[in-house]
Amino acid sequence: MDRENVWKSYTSEQQDQLNQVNEKYKACLDAGKTERECVKLAKEEAEKAGYVSLEEAKAPLKAGDKIYAVGMDKSIALFQIGNQPLEAGMNILGAHIDSPRIDVKQNPLYENEEFAYLDTHYYGGIKKYQWVTLPLALHGVVVKKDGTVIEVNIGEKSEDPVFVITDLLVHLAAKQMEKKAGAVIEGEKLDLLFGSRPLEQAEDLEKEEKEAVKKNVLRILEEYYHMEEEDFVSAELEIVPAGSARDCGIDRSMILAYGQDDRVCAFTSLFAMLDTEAPERTACCILVDKEEIGSVGATGMHSRFFENVIAELVALEGQESELKVRRTLQNSRMLSSDVSAAYDPMYAEVFEKRSSAFFAKGLVFNKFTGSRGKNGSNDANAEYLARIRRAMDQDQVAYQFAELGKVDAGGGGTIAYIMANYGMEVIDSGVAVLSMHAPWEVTSKADVYEAYKGYMAFLKNM
Repeated sequence: MDRENVWKSYTSEQQDQLNQVNEKYKACLDAGKTERECVKLAKEEAEKAGYVSLEEAKAPLKAGDKIYAVGMDKSIALFQIGNQPLEAGMNILGAHIDSPRIDVKQNPLYENEEFAYLDTHYYGGIKKYQWVTLPLALHGVVVKKDGTVIEVNIGEKSEDPVFVITDLLVHLAAKQMEKKAGAVIEGEKLDLLFGSRPLEQAEDLEKEEKEAVKKNVLRILEEYYHMEEEDFVSAELEIVPAGSARDCGIDRSMILAYGQDDRVCAFTSLFAMLDTEAPERTACCILVDKEEIGSVGATGMHSRFFENVIAELVALEGQESELKVRRTLQNSRMLSSDVSAAYDPMYAEVFEKRSSAFFAKGLVFNKFTGSRGKNGSNDANAEYLARIRRAMDQDQVAYQFAELGKVDAGGGGTIAYIMANYGMEVIDSGVAVLSMHAPWEVTSKADVYEAYKGYMAFLKNM
């Protein structure tokens, strides 16, 4: 069924609101290029909006209380207590804040023919050839043995140096060009060019320094970051595209930025959560790590972080009970907020047009995800879909239903099936993205705005 391009329906007031949401969104993309940065930003915004940490929350909980909990600085859950008891269930917005990138290994620094490199391991499903010759930045933390945490952010300011992964010149690339796309650039070739200037020799030294370029790099790291080579072992450093989110298109109708999968859903969910007041059911927004590699580990959705926080809230409500925790989770309703593949006419052969997500046609719902026969999918119930439609229509949200490409073309998954294990109603929803999983992705400003509106409607109307 055809949906109208939503740009045609906006009033001047709505266009002003759209621009405000998108400017705020771009600022968040620039401030949150890693999961740690996203959690830090979300925590700061939550505290401005009156949220207190779980440790500071006081019993008994009452309607209107605003609470957040942080998991290892890589996941965060926010709650606004509703008029109904927790046991009646929550309205949950869930998204992930990790994105495909390249990680620095634990013993990374080496010299090869007077070039200094950082050895790397790519993270998530990326096309490796897309990362070569781009200006890159280094974000993350270095934790010293005494517990001191050093934040690293190099390559974003105009005066900063940037980094690069080199490629073979086309004049010598005859054999390389014969390879399949997945092998044109191998994982072990994604090492970051880090320096090329040798350490200056002291005048009284006759012998030339070995690995002088590497030693000069270590001198700089010590001078600016008080960091020794062994400190790489307890560091988490992520290589991401350098540069800010930008308006895209001569009409400024789109946004070009790194990490919009899935931060376009995470930040619009956060905006909706912070702007929600006096919900009937407890409102929740959870932003988690590790979705791009299976939602594993202590900061992924498979962990007990969320469940443990719910248990703490039930206890603060004054009725500590494992059964009440189970009822709270089972009676909840969730939007698993993750991006969809936007129909791209340049690659129309992999899309089934009647079931595709289109730019500027609103928030996308996916009844199911998975791949080839719905493998690994959550499949939302028809009754829940009817509730969703009613909630969106009530607030005049533009929305569409879609699948991820043709049946046998591929597929993907989200955190939906994990939360559905609790017995709660879950459906995937999000924003259509062009060039998904590329270093630079494209979204429609109209869809960003409709996602924000849709998430607000869900928290209020469900």
